[in-house]
Amino acid sequence: MTKISNGIISVEIADKGAEIQSIYNHTTGLEYMWNGDAAFWGKKSPVLFPIVGGLKNNTYQHEGKNYTLGRHGFARDMIFNLSHQSENNLIYTLVSNEDTLLSSPFQFIFSVSYTISANKLSCKYIVENTGNNNMFFSCGAHPAFKVPLTEDTDFSDWHLQFSTTENAGKWPLSKEGLLLNESVECLQNANQLPLTKALFYSDALVFKNLQSTAISIVSTKSKHGLTMHFPHFPYFGIWSTKDANFVCLEPWCGIADSINATGNLKDKEGIHILEPNKNWDRTWSVEVF
Repeated sequence: MTKISNGIISVEIADKGAEIQSIYNHTTGLEYMWNGDAAFWGKKSPVLFPIVGGLKNNTYQHEGKNYTLGRHGFARDMIFNLSHQSENNLIYTLVSNEDTLLSSPFQFIFSVSYTISANKLSCKYIVENTGNNNMFFSCGAHPAFKVPLTEDTDFSDWHLQFSTTENAGKWPLSKEGLLLNESVECLQNANQLPLTKALFYSDALVFKNLQSTAISIVSTKSKHGLTMHFPHFPYFGIWSTKDANFVCLEPWCGIADSINATGNLKDKEGIHILEPNKNWDRTWSVEVF
């Protein structure tokens, strides 16, 4: 566990999964991350790589070979190397090895960079293709934020505030976690989504191509909250496990297989193709107030 602080916020990151453990605002006296209670969900902010979501039958094919890979990939369960540390920045690195090659036949350096500035934490994912062939991958975030944020409020006192008025359907998931064929009505000419425990009883809310590039968790009963900024992430998930006091805001560059997926990695929706010796990066950030 490594901690950085600028006097306004402190952030703690674990070596396992390069996973955020704490975002604490010294000005507000509030912790913004879920506590990781294993009775509900034992993680706090998994890093999703080299896939986002689940694969049909947990398998895919690439160049005539079959590979097995669990939901959200392997990065969240691996030990990262802390490759850089300064007062306001931590960089964690995962390098492909014999174990990763069994489920993802690509050579890579995957880095997760955390930077704090004032009351904001920025998270940057950097993928470098160190192999001789094109690399196929997806990447995404899964941070769980504490709701209710303050002790004098309830879960249902909070809502999501979208930066742009949305007309967006959500994409239902099968029992196996695969996308169904058609979206269902969710946001209609709306920029707010009230939070209720029942909202997540049938799994995550999955969106494609939201117009918003920021979503806030706020309440009319509190001056506190947070805003996540996520430019250049074409997919977005919102999730909580049943009756838990957290909400995950999940910007994704990738998405689960559909029930009609062919299983061929080259055909997978949301897959990125990175040429040899090239880099890819995306950044999301969260301001806590």
